[in-house]
Amino acid sequence: MSTSTMVSAPAVPVRPQPRPFGLVRHSLQLARRSLLKTLRTPEQLLDVTLQPILFVVIFVYLLGGAVAGSTHDYLQFLLPAIMVQTIMFASTVTGTNLNTDIEKGVFDRFRSLPIARSAPLVGSVLGDLIRFVVAIVVLLTFGYAIGFRIGTDPLQLLAAALVTMIFGFCLSWVSVLIGMIVRSPGAVQGLGFLVMFPLTFGTNMMVPTDTLPGWLQAWVKVNPATHVMEAVRALMLGTPDATAPVLTTLAWSLGILIVFAPLAVRAYRRRT
Repeated sequence: MSTSTMVSAPAVPVRPQPRPFGLVRHSLQLARRSLLKTLRTPEQLLDVTLQPILFVVIFVYLLGGAVAGSTHDYLQFLLPAIMVQTIMFASTVTGTNLNTDIEKGVFDRFRSLPIARSAPLVGSVLGDLIRFVVAIVVLLTFGYAIGFRIGTDPLQLLAAALVTMIFGFCLSWVSVLIGMIVRSPGAVQGLGFLVMFPLTFGTNMMVPTDTLPGWLQAWVKVNPATHVMEAVRALMLGTPDATAPVLTTLAWSLGILIVFAPLAVRAYRRRT
């Protein structure tokens, strides 16, 4: 009598099928984590609440009479540019926070989770958008309290805020790249400010372009931050026509995103 022996084939591990829009869902969940972390430590918002108010007070009441002959006229000219400057400075915090999380091993925990590899990076950038919203609301509220008035309508004011936030979001990827390359959070913050200072102050933020020396005018005219400030001024004050500076701002934003976002993701994958 023969006995047949059945040999079972070795089990083949079944890899889970990727769910559609996984990166989007995971990024939004981690953006929520970043938002909750910010809300639990409100002192992290001092740079987007107290700092822009100090800049407005110092520049308007120190320089307003000399530059524009009137603090009210200078406030109208300066506040839209301060809004752009505040968002640009706020974007540098993204790289610092990411570098801190990497140093603490937070991203090592993310790697053990069944989430998209780039989700923690994208989520952190999206979560920092709340800082932009807080900065704009605080600055406009304070500006209205001391006499600033828009010359257009609420829809164009909203468009000015969105244009500023779009540029800040794209600029955040420069900060992310620095955060992935530099070793310590302090160095990230220092290098970030070295990049942002010529971008923000090398503009027509405080004085019209035609009052500057020729060599500085050349830099101001090619500086992307100048175009953002001109777009926001046009949308908030009504002059000149906003179409050209807004389109230029969006083109610069797209270019920065296309160049720096892939570089930042690549540096992130190498480091983690």
